[in-house]
Amino acid sequence: MRIATWNVNSLNARWPRVAEWLTEMEPEVLCLQETKLGDEDFPHAEAEALGYQSVHHGQGRWNGVAILSRIGIDSPQFGFDDDQAPDPDARLIAATCGGVRVHSVYVPNGRSLDDDHYQYKLAWLARLQSGVTSRHAPTDHVVVCGDFNIAPDDRDVWDVGEFVDSTHVSGPERDALRELMAWGFHDVFRDRYPDEGLYTYWDYRGGSFHKKMGMRIDLILASTPLAERSTFALVDRNARKGKKPSDHTAVIAEFDLP
Repeated sequence: MRIATWNVNSLNARWPRVAEWLTEMEPEVLCLQETKLGDEDFPHAEAEALGYQSVHHGQGRWNGVAILSRIGIDSPQFGFDDDQAPDPDARLIAATCGGVRVHSVYVPNGRSLDDDHYQYKLAWLARLQSGVTSRHAPTDHVVVCGDFNIAPDDRDVWDVGEFVDSTHVSGPERDALRELMAWGFHDVFRDRYPDEGLYTYWDYRGGSFHKKMGMRIDLILASTPLAERSTFALVDRNARKGKKPSDHTAVIAEFDLP
């Protein structure tokens, strides 16, 4: 079972690339973030023509998350399912695909450490953890995929000195990610590749991609029973090349499931 995640930074601009990539890479499940579409504008028919069912949680010009699956989509969840006020942003969608509970997440950026959006980010992460861990046991088949807007450790940024007193590397957000993972999630790409210099995001400006000035902020977190069956992981740098790429690239993990 091949699961992928990709922040496409506007699906309208990127759909031809996504469609070509789906045909080439053939994941069973693809999680998308930052679609920047309303639900009525999502290309469900085009995805179906490629063999994928799809669910989308969008809000127009901003945010937006989706799951595409060729192994079924059951029990979709749009946003948080708890007794708190609805999230004002479309940042979370979940569904069961082939017996695996899949979450596509677009964690808030945070902007700066003194911005209200940073507190929203920390609260959002706490709400994600509560929602996932209260509904599942660590023995379940669960993945949380997406743009976490957090570099898990210093290996995951091109120059940690450039991020002093910045979001993406601050202690509280890294602690929140570690707390989520301590429940029983594994960063399946990092488990397989411990090296520095492996990134998933590069700013459009200043030739960052070619200068290898990136961050690894797009993750596939798998529960232990899935992680133990992980056979393959890849950051697809080729998806960041060519005409009109997203500033993120796709991440893929494969699991040998019975």
